[in-house]
Amino acid sequence: MTESPYTVSDVMTHTVVAVGSEAPFRDVVELLDQWKVSALPVLAGEGRVVGVVSEADLLAKEAFRDTDEGDLDARLKAGALTAGELMSAPAVTVHADATVAEAARVMARRRVKRLPVVDDRGVLQGVVSRGDLLKVFLRPDHDIAREVRQEVLAHLPVGAGLTVSAADGVVTLTGTLPARALAPVLTRAVRAVEGVVEVRLELTEPVHG
Repeated sequence: MTESPYTVSDVMTHTVVAVGSEAPFRDVVELLDQWKVSALPVLAGEGRVVGVVSEADLLAKEAFRDTDEGDLDARLKAGALTAGELMSAPAVTVHADATVAEAARVMARRRVKRLPVVDDRGVLQGVVSRGDLLKVFLRPDHDIAREVRQEVLAHLPVGAGLTVSAADGVVTLTGTLPARALAPVLTRAVRAVEGVVEVRLELTEPVHG
């Protein structure tokens, strides 16, 4: 069994600071500074995430308080007094059973640094950050190599003769392949293993096929 953190629940932070929608502007600033985070979930009811207030939302007050420039949303946030008025909604969230790769894609596509982790009712369970997702690259090389052998090479057609080594997350496969078409398929499969930085193929004999 691999020890790799495959899902958000394996890497997320369970102790989370959050605010209610009526939290005053200054309280939000103080919490961001105290906890050294860039954004806070905004909660309603029994802990349901209704939005996120970030440093960018707060900066609108400084950037647009003495000018008519900026779009309507920016000007409204410049006059905001509470987290509910400041927050971006609906919140971009993720579930605890999402894979690390899925969470990373959401962050990249939505251009956010942190994602509230919620259950099926939208209740806050934790937070996952970019730094949390990068923890997968701290996985020991021997664990990576073992998973490649057991979960990738074990499923190759009979006749594949490859050895595996890993150093600093770079996996090297040495040996022969029974068919040339397997090379890109094999490379993609190994790259999907948690913690792999790059894949190198060192085929010591001519590839037939």
